[in-house]
Amino acid sequence: MNKPISAAPRKSTPRKVPMALTEALVARTMRAVEDAGPTPGMVYMTDADYARIRDEVLATAPVGPVKLFAYGSLLWKPAGEVGGGQRAVATGWHRSFCFTVQRFRGTIEQPGLMMALDRGGQCQGMVFEIAEPVAANLEALLRREMTILPAVNVPRWLQVRTEGGLCRALGFVVDPANPRYAGKLDKQVIAATLATAVGHWGSGAEYLFETIRHLDACGIRDRNLWRLQELVAEEIGLTSQLTRP
Repeated sequence: MNKPISAAPRKSTPRKVPMALTEALVARTMRAVEDAGPTPGMVYMTDADYARIRDEVLATAPVGPVKLFAYGSLLWKPAGEVGGGQRAVATGWHRSFCFTVQRFRGTIEQPGLMMALDRGGQCQGMVFEIAEPVAANLEALLRREMTILPAVNVPRWLQVRTEGGLCRALGFVVDPANPRYAGKLDKQVIAATLATAVGHWGSGAEYLFETIRHLDACGIRDRNLWRLQELVAEEIGLTSQLTRP
């Protein structure tokens, strides 16, 4: 007697869990902050500095289109014009909230933390091509990513892996010798900072929220950022309770 043929098990699609850090929670961290202008004691880059670094980057660029590795805000707010877009992995680097800011998403009274590539692990991101005119679009990118000398977030040619193979793309990595480098911080410390620091560009919580949202749109899930957003959501909830009349 033949045994009945059982139906093949259905492959269930994993349920997409929403972020704990919601737009409503992010809104609680936002407030109007006037730009206080250049931070006292800091040396700001000049036109000549930007032109020099631009020329150095282009002089060492690989043959062909100039590629950019985007892993954070460049995913949704690229400086200058870029084109294309494919997923890529940079080995030996990982996203990290590892340097302090007293402007933009923080203040002198309440410094914030910003993200850069730091040594170790790997990072999934997107590779774009910097559009023509490359020199002008590259300089616009440098002006957005770098403001103070010595720079804490510096351009570097990275070897990244795409579906098409290995290529070199420009990424911004942290200089661990810079005084603003915060090193490897405890996630709870980072969460507390992102939940409270805000500048004229917005809050740290907003930056984290937008980064995760745009990574998700690219099909990328960063496990560390996902855990961090849960902690930031908790911190915002606690802060709201403490300040509630």
